[in-house]
Amino acid sequence: MGTRRRRYSVGIAVDWFFFVFAGLAAIWLAYLSFTETFKVGWWGIPFFIAFWVLLAYLVLPRLHRILTTIYVPDYFIGRTRTSDGLLGDPVNLAFLGTAEQIQSALAAAGWTRADPVTLRSSWRIITSTLSRRSYDEAPVSPLFLFGRQQDFAYQQEVDGNPAQRHHVRFWRCPDGWLLPGGRRVDWLAAGTFDTSVGLSLFTLQVTHRIDADTDVERDHIVKTVTDAEPRVVVDVIPDFSTGYHARNGGGDSIRTDGDLPIVDVRAVVPAMDGRAEAAA
Repeated sequence: MGTRRRRYSVGIAVDWFFFVFAGLAAIWLAYLSFTETFKVGWWGIPFFIAFWVLLAYLVLPRLHRILTTIYVPDYFIGRTRTSDGLLGDPVNLAFLGTAEQIQSALAAAGWTRADPVTLRSSWRIITSTLSRRSYDEAPVSPLFLFGRQQDFAYQQEVDGNPAQRHHVRFWRCPDGWLLPGGRRVDWLAAGTFDTSVGLSLFTLQVTHRIDADTDVERDHIVKTVTDAEPRVVVDVIPDFSTGYHARNGGGDSIRTDGDLPIVDVRAVVPAMDGRAEAAA
């Protein structure tokens, strides 16, 4: 057998050059904005705001994308990823069934589908949070699994306060894909509870902060669905992952025992009004 040689691509080299160059250019732009704030007196306040915007929404995300491309695994490890490449919320639920069956079961359990992230929905959640007005369909930030954003998300607002909510994101599993250990499921999900609005520890962006005990939210999701539809069956894979303490993409502490409930909603028949009915 002949010796295999490494292949080098000019295209990849050029792509990496511009990728890194864009990151360095963003850092230099933020540095100039920061230094200029000390030269213009009170007018430095708008410059400082501009510096924060550049740092939080351009420089730090660019740096994270460069670094995480190098050191974060690009295969399933039971964690989602943020749009900046950082490890996000833990994958703590799996489902068997169709999207319509999951959505009907959640609707029957009192969950509301989240709006997609648009300029209009983003502005509405900002104004709702500042004015503390209810927004049941508030969008959730994108997280990525299998290299793509969640297919849909559901939530429950707490006491009409848009800053606090239960929420869960869903990803359809690729055809033929198996869980580590060989178990097949149709969907994976990540459920967490938002406690307040704050700044991300890693990017300084405005974001929701989550409760550290993600197992409580996982169990809440399972309980609401099974209480609303007794024919839903739950099978738990104990110690699916090692129990751990970590941080998500916003810098919030997370901890889990590593168990993975598999929620089987195949007995649910979607009703015309979106509520769940049991299969005979």
